[in-house]
Amino acid sequence: MATIVILGAGLGGMPMAFELRETLSKDHRIVVVSDKDYFHFVPSNPWVAIGWREPEAIKIPLQSPLSGKGVELVVGAAQKVDPAASRIELKNGDSISYDHLIIATGPRLAFDEIPGLGPEGYTQSICHIDHAIKANQKWREFVEDPGPIVVGAVQGASCFGPAYEFAFIMDRDLRKRRIRDKVPMTFVTSEPYIGHLGLGGVGDSKGMLESQLRQRHIDWVCNAKVESVDDKLVTVMEVDEKGENKQRRELPFKYSMMLPAFTGIDALKGVEGLVNPRGFVVIDKHQRNPTYPNVWGIGVAVAIAPKEKTPVPTGVPKTGYMIESMATAVAKNIQATLNGAPPKAEATWNAVCLADMGDTGIAFVAIPQLPPRNVNWMREGKWVHVAKVAFEKYFLLKLRKGSTEPLFERYILKAFGIERLKVPS
Repeated sequence: MATIVILGAGLGGMPMAFELRETLSKDHRIVVVSDKDYFHFVPSNPWVAIGWREPEAIKIPLQSPLSGKGVELVVGAAQKVDPAASRIELKNGDSISYDHLIIATGPRLAFDEIPGLGPEGYTQSICHIDHAIKANQKWREFVEDPGPIVVGAVQGASCFGPAYEFAFIMDRDLRKRRIRDKVPMTFVTSEPYIGHLGLGGVGDSKGMLESQLRQRHIDWVCNAKVESVDDKLVTVMEVDEKGENKQRRELPFKYSMMLPAFTGIDALKGVEGLVNPRGFVVIDKHQRNPTYPNVWGIGVAVAIAPKEKTPVPTGVPKTGYMIESMATAVAKNIQATLNGAPPKAEATWNAVCLADMGDTGIAFVAIPQLPPRNVNWMREGKWVHVAKVAFEKYFLLKLRKGSTEPLFERYILKAFGIERLKVPS
């Protein structure tokens, strides 16, 4: 019997647990280690921040769905991962040994890299439900005394979609309140152009998103390095195409939400051979760490090199379906390893995204995620807003039931050419 430990219980860790339980025999022990006793649906955080969704509506206690599938839950924060000893040290002094470890922690939010950034500083965040709750408290105060808004993503950020979503959702909420005319808005991003998304663009994302920003009277600054934030100003250095300083801007605000850069979590920091200098897990094409072959990585925790160098550093996003494809590959590969065979499964890393814009939305499919692509598709319409609401309900229901990929989901996506695993050549 093998003990397989999953570190993290988010968008990667929970599907990973269910994939393993479905793939492996009951003889094997599966343990999920989480610093929280609940799951929250991160893509809905912008709605929580604006007051369109109650926090409890997007949270699920972990114990019930996991125990219902025969998966153990350990609630505790990791202090240190020791891959040489195949052990995780917890902050409460306990330790957990494993035969295989899957790192699905998500990122550390690097607010500390910019003075004044983050919920402990002067900007809001939608990266965690606790941040979104605080952002909503500030939003309620803001609409009583409105003023300028600065929103966007700082240098090193890798998840740009939520920044666009939140800008458009704020715009929609302000228009509903009939106070949009009192709120100048500026979108600040480290992307080289609007719609780059850390992916080199998808379809006509540049033209489509620029058009949406213009329609909503939202100004923008690209190639932007955020230098500092105080209680009234976001100070930004705009650079040129060569990365040389172009002009410094001081952008006043009464409300600001800036997505931070990500790093690996502290428990992985400095483990030679396991992580890169930013603390992300180094993996091969099978999601396996080359130095420690019983350690695997999925989701935001893994290292993916950008396709291109940009004037201001940008990371590569890891979208939901892409993460689920990683989980499927790892489950198949651990099964093979336990059976004495080499890992063969490779995740497709296809990107499927629904971005809400308040009353409309943008959907895109990138197969594979980084160019050149076989499919490079983007559409805008009110149907996307409806689809994202429906997907939220569906995903939460799927987790409550402990399901991985229901048959109808598999066939619907396959009809669009979207699959989790690469077909062996």
